[in-house]
Amino acid sequence: MPLSATGLPALPPELSGPVAVQLAKPVRAIPQPAALAGGCRYEPKWDGYRLVIVRDRSSTRLWSKQGRDLTDRFPDVAAAALAQVPAGSVVDGEVVIWNGERLDFGLLQRRMVTAAGRIAAQVSAAPASYVAFDLLASGGEDLRGRTLTRRRAALEAMAGRWAPPLQLSPVTADLDEAQQWFTDFRPAGIEGLVVKGAATRYAPGRRDWLKVKSWETTEVLAGGVIGPVERPSQLVAGRYRDGELVVVGRTSPLSPQQSAELAAVLRPAGDHHPWPERIGTGRFGGGRLSVPLTRVEPTAVVEVSADAALQAGVFRHPLRFVRVRPDLHPEDLPPVP
Repeated sequence: MPLSATGLPALPPELSGPVAVQLAKPVRAIPQPAALAGGCRYEPKWDGYRLVIVRDRSSTRLWSKQGRDLTDRFPDVAAAALAQVPAGSVVDGEVVIWNGERLDFGLLQRRMVTAAGRIAAQVSAAPASYVAFDLLASGGEDLRGRTLTRRRAALEAMAGRWAPPLQLSPVTADLDEAQQWFTDFRPAGIEGLVVKGAATRYAPGRRDWLKVKSWETTEVLAGGVIGPVERPSQLVAGRYRDGELVVVGRTSPLSPQQSAELAAVLRPAGDHHPWPERIGTGRFGGGRLSVPLTRVEPTAVVEVSADAALQAGVFRHPLRFVRVRPDLHPEDLPPVP
């Protein structure tokens, strides 16, 4: 039975949806425990869509960070929230989809482009989970002015009655445990950590939270570059999928030293190269804008640093050039799944 309350006060207008959310700014290292007011609280950085549950007196809506109503995209989460979240509540969290033992961002994106009449099949084949990490309203009362410690206590009390697909994101004040999460959770697609101050209020639109991404090195093929072969400005990375060379990512701009190191091992490709003469500037080489692509023979192996955000074997965020690997050959690299 839905947890309804007909006599409950209405939610404040700014919490009735869409809801402005607090944001995080990137940092390079895990902050020390005293870095934020009241002490740091460390949480996993989930690879999903930010989603705010607005549970009013009789219904539930799901709002994205951009203010889009996604209730029809995640009816499994909406139904669970209607049944398990008390009326007058606003919950902040992340919607994710597991594929085996790893988060799969591609399955989330599929929900966004699937026709409404086929969403049910997506829900059956790849059900979503909702990971809650903050409580903005309870009993119709705005909690954003309370400290994180008090909001978290209220959220934990509420989540004690939940069952999947609703779950509570773990949190720790222990730096050693946070560092262990940072390492151990990466294979599951957890992108790193989000760090918040225990004594801080919820500040919509502000980047007072901190996020630190987990990076590790891997190898790719130099399949192309932006700029001339003699002075490349970015590497376009490739790997093979079923015998075909595919684009799997692009590095951030190269330094002069990195450019020179890469240029020394590049050879212009012949007409047999499968990639186009131009590549989009957006994610995965798409987007409306494009730039010339200088194709090169895919014989040079390059070590890059990448975060945990993958989609079907493709790196969703820019790579960082580390070094050329003359000791490795293209056949040493794993194929794209």
